[in-house]
Amino acid sequence: MIRKIISAAAALFLIISVSLSAQDKRVSPPAKCEFKSGKIDVAVNYAQPSVKGRKIWGDLVPYGKVWRTGANEATTFETKSDILIGGKELKAGKYSLFTIPGEKEWTLILNSVAEQWGAYNYEESKDVLRLALTPETSKEFNEKLLITADAKDGGAVLSISWENLTVSTKISSVK
Repeated sequence: MIRKIISAAAALFLIISVSLSAQDKRVSPPAKCEFKSGKIDVAVNYAQPSVKGRKIWGDLVPYGKVWRTGANEATTFETKSDILIGGKELKAGKYSLFTIPGEKEWTLILNSVAEQWGAYNYEESKDVLRLALTPETSKEFNEKLLITADAKDGGAVLSISWENLTVSTKISSVK
């Protein structure tokens, strides 16, 4: 009897472990971009979709429509202090980051509602910052969406790269 109870408990433990492990493996895994220098302390949390042989721009990600700029939950952008992004002031806080891709111009959006699922409940009236960005051909192919912040001129360049395209903007301290 005790042997049956122990066997049943071991089987149950195995089933629960496998189930929890499977839940952690998302098709588009979570990723984080962080940059700290002087007064600048930013973090971007997003999920990394993959190209998987698909046509991305103008197809999987349509032109002219708000995109969550990643997969799953909306991408978040958090700054610990007031900063300039693309020359526009952004107050310290946590925001959702969206983009509107276009063939010749993108719009980067920071929205005051940080915790959202995708862009399904996105409201333009909650935008706190919008920037026009020019897409460029990437130096390399990116199978997974990649958001980076690289040091430059006392600040950083925030870049969003996927497939064969990159958009970038400057982040600097408020003087």
